Amino acid sequence: MPGFDKRVSCMEQALEGLQDGMTVLAGGFGLCGIPENLIAEIKRRGNRELTVVSNNCGVDGFGLGVLLEDRQIRKMIASYVGENALFEKQLLEGELEVELTPQGTLAEKLRAGGAGIPAFFTATGYGTPVAEGKEVREFDGRRYILERAITGDFAIVKGWKADRYGNVVYRHTAQNFNPLAAAAGRITVVEVEEIVEPGELEPSQIHTPGIYVDRIICSSFEKRIEKRTVRA
Repeated sequence: MPGFDKRVSCMEQALEGLQDGMTVLAGGFGLCGIPENLIAEIKRRGNRELTVVSNNCGVDGFGLGVLLEDRQIRKMIASYVGENALFEKQLLEGELEVELTPQGTLAEKLRAGGAGIPAFFTATGYGTPVAEGKEVREFDGRRYILERAITGDFAIVKGWKADRYGNVVYRHTAQNFNPLAAAAGRITVVEVEEIVEPGELEPSQIHTPGIYVDRIICSSFEKRIEKRTVRA
């Protein structure tokens, strides 16, 4: 069934249609499970005024951090600044709009977006600056704030294995935010380490079904370690 073949041969084809001002959802946690080659392609393309949704913004010089160097990101929706000095600098100097969101809330915003749920109530953040300007309701004596779901124009995702129909398996903790981002993108692009034939993936082990995936590309990865700690 060639019409179901979602493989693309180059990064230019993988990100075809990405335009300035779009919202990009990026999987990964720190540098674990990040779509590093797709990020590098966005850097090469020079897309600007982007809203990027990810747990954090990589590190200086790698991952999403490279998109800060030429100020390609207008707004960052993330859980924390992490160990990215440039991210911190642009945030504190008002050069970058940042919406810091509790990590579990960010995950649920993406999950809800992928499930077609427009909003949900959560107790997380009530009574803090996170709740400012948001609707508050009381359920069973406890106050909750209304959080809007997140969807994106593009989702860039890193998988371990996929078949040509777009069924994806993630490896261990590299799963993190990737399946959530994959489901919430209007166009979802997944880069993987290996593409196998249909039927080679155990159906019960598939994390992201191909119905959520538009394009698959096979890449090689540096898999840089964010903070290496060894014995003296």
